[in-house]
Amino acid sequence: MRANVRSSRSDDSCQIPCFKEALVRKLQRQMPTDDVLEEVETLFGALADRARLKILSALGDGEELCVCDVAHVLCVSISTASHHLRKLRDLKLLQYRSDGKMTYYSLRNELAGRLVASTLEEVGA
Repeated sequence: MRANVRSSRSDDSCQIPCFKEALVRKLQRQMPTDDVLEEVETLFGALADRARLKILSALGDGEELCVCDVAHVLCVSISTASHHLRKLRDLKLLQYRSDGKMTYYSLRNELAGRLVASTLEEVGA
């Protein structure tokens, strides 16, 4: 059951015999598509910012907050809060609704909220 495992890059091949060829082939078939990996990469990229983590945490219980509320929760300026909200909205993690001159934000992607909440809980927040 020895076989060379080939990398997806043509200029790079493994020279070490593979003793678990069946397992390697199975894992290769189970790999997520590039599109799925790109979505996950985007999600984790959005979570790689402390302010955005705080926003997702604040909105995690189904809360709906306006920009001013978010600014107060984060102890930042309204423009800074607006920047982070816009980034999360552009990444399709938040949704918003307008009510007159006010705009309210809530979670669009509940996975992001659950991921933040469970990670914070696990780490001990």
